[in-house]
Amino acid sequence: MGQTITEKILAAHAGKSAVEPGELINVKLDFVHGNDLTAPIAISEFEKIGCETVFDKDRVALVPDHSAPNKDIKSATLVKRLRDFARKHNIPNFFEVGKMGVEHTLIPDLGLVGPGDLTIGADSHTCTYGALGAFSTGVGSTDLGCAMARGETWLKVPEQMKFVYYGKLPKWVSGKDLILYTIGKIGVDGALYRSMEFTGEAISEIDMAGRFTMCNMAIEAGGKNGIIAPDDKTMAYIDGRLRRGYTVYESDPDAEYCDVIEIDVSKLEPIVSFPHLPENAKPVSEATHIKIDQSVIGSCTNGRMEDLRIAASILKGRKVHPDVRLIILPATQEIYLQCIKEGLTEIFVEAGGAVSTPTCGPCLGGHMGVLAEGERAVSTTNRNFVGRMGHVKSEVYLSNPAVAAASAVLGRIGSPDELD
Repeated sequence: MGQTITEKILAAHAGKSAVEPGELINVKLDFVHGNDLTAPIAISEFEKIGCETVFDKDRVALVPDHSAPNKDIKSATLVKRLRDFARKHNIPNFFEVGKMGVEHTLIPDLGLVGPGDLTIGADSHTCTYGALGAFSTGVGSTDLGCAMARGETWLKVPEQMKFVYYGKLPKWVSGKDLILYTIGKIGVDGALYRSMEFTGEAISEIDMAGRFTMCNMAIEAGGKNGIIAPDDKTMAYIDGRLRRGYTVYESDPDAEYCDVIEIDVSKLEPIVSFPHLPENAKPVSEATHIKIDQSVIGSCTNGRMEDLRIAASILKGRKVHPDVRLIILPATQEIYLQCIKEGLTEIFVEAGGAVSTPTCGPCLGGHMGVLAEGERAVSTTNRNFVGRMGHVKSEVYLSNPAVAAASAVLGRIGSPDELD
């Protein structure tokens, strides 16, 4: 019997010829990372073990992105913990303010992960890197501490699910819409501890930004990982970025899946997920009555250049509605600079938007856009749980960048087509 791309990567890193769902394995790791909220705990666990140094200083990253720049004394103390640890162990991949970015955009953009890798991070959205054909998944801080010491961890081989997307993508429909629709179809636990393999002609047409978004949000369906087999677009992305060798894997034709779901994308319109779960996915045409107070464009799901160019194309020559706050969050300093070079920053500011240095900020209700009681936001982030972006009586509606930009102008959730 054949193996899936996920099973092949796990088997290779476990030193086995094959693995099967439910099997417990010990695997060697190519890369590990944590952020300013999770890594301090991992560092404490690392120090409890009594290790003198990390397993490989070049394969560990510490990314202060959730509350950076420091929003208060507590966050400053947490980041200092990372900074001191990085200096002590000579870890080059600590990213200071001015160099940092949102971890799940920064790490692949710097070529720290690549096809065929097995990587873990103390953040649930670590599954993002599956867009490169890697197995990547989130773990707890204790597991990260042990991984920094040993360079290995244990896993249970997940069951395999395949999602086949076919048809031509309609205008304004992106990877964000495909994953929101998928989560709406199977539910937030529809892929619980399963591998979500995304394939089909529509996936081939989606750019890397859309693929990163889809794999990022596999966790919102309960998935252990999301993954897409590498193709020419993947190779073009890693060319000149990747810092080490790689191995391309793909699923065998006779690989076994516990479920195969086919989705015709040609019938979709942009999707909006209503509070308070990503599974509450509806077409944007069913959301046009919802007034908003804030629109957020950015985060590890939609803070890439492709996303910001779409937003700018809609905002150019228009003004943000007087009742709406528009916040733009480029995901890395490189993207921020490119926005300036291409004139996007000017478009955002002239429209009435606020452009921030890279940060997770409002996504987790940290800073740079926290909601008050009764306020509503449309956001390109990945979660809309109760209190996720602020007050427990606020509401978050998830969308793609085009819808978020159009909504900022309209003063309510709406489609870019309404502005034509």
